[in-house]
Amino acid sequence: MSKLNAGEKFLDVSDYGRPAARSAANLLAQTNVTPIHVTLLFGVCGLIAVYSIIQGYYIVAGIFLILKSVIDAVDGELARIKKTPSYTGRYLDSVFDYILNFLLLMAIWSVTGQPFWLVVFAFLALQLQGTLYNYYYVILRHQSATGDKTSQIFETKTPSALPGESQKSVNILFAIYKLFYSIFDKLIYWLDRNAHISKPFSKWFMTAVSIYGLGFQLLIIAVMLAANLIEWILPFLLFYSVFIPIFIGIRRVFLSGRMSGRKINA
Repeated sequence: MSKLNAGEKFLDVSDYGRPAARSAANLLAQTNVTPIHVTLLFGVCGLIAVYSIIQGYYIVAGIFLILKSVIDAVDGELARIKKTPSYTGRYLDSVFDYILNFLLLMAIWSVTGQPFWLVVFAFLALQLQGTLYNYYYVILRHQSATGDKTSQIFETKTPSALPGESQKSVNILFAIYKLFYSIFDKLIYWLDRNAHISKPFSKWFMTAVSIYGLGFQLLIIAVMLAANLIEWILPFLLFYSVFIPIFIGIRRVFLSGRMSGRKINA
């Protein structure tokens, strides 16, 4: 199952690794490699990037950040090809992203010696930006008749395990996910609580919001590392949040019409 059908797909600038990820998933489809194995691999790539920053190998770090983004798309593609969607993979992916984002910014802070409050607020900004993008994207997928609905618009209760996965694993990872992400989910919902009942978002709007996708965020960080602009990364992430109220304002003013017909499963 695709995340969206062909007529609903938009240019996602954060998903630049999708073609390579799809090719890799096709190569792995007939092997014993599982989506969870791939998720673990992107975690390793993220740790290598963090270590490279600490050691001063900024270009290497940037390469592994981009590689992480590509591999991050492989697990979902592989799950769809093998028809083995899982909540374990969905939540493990998000938990890894949260931890790696924190370690990445802490590594930048340790190298630059900037005030600690800056890394704290940069991390909060990074997570809030990604939450806004995910919020709108998941809503769009639930509005679609054929969209991927493994992710819920409102993650309020532990889902039942899908075939082939352990309910215990789902319970543990969901609890960690809620601990990490609930504050950001609640804040974005508070800022735009009617988004899930609006008419389907325009492609141009989703393309614009996709600059907050983690893949694009990491691409910007990678470019800044390669350009030896490491001291500007944390301040940039704070500034980058200026588009949050702009996107929400656009959604409210231009895309506020209510859905008709099909009800969103929220």
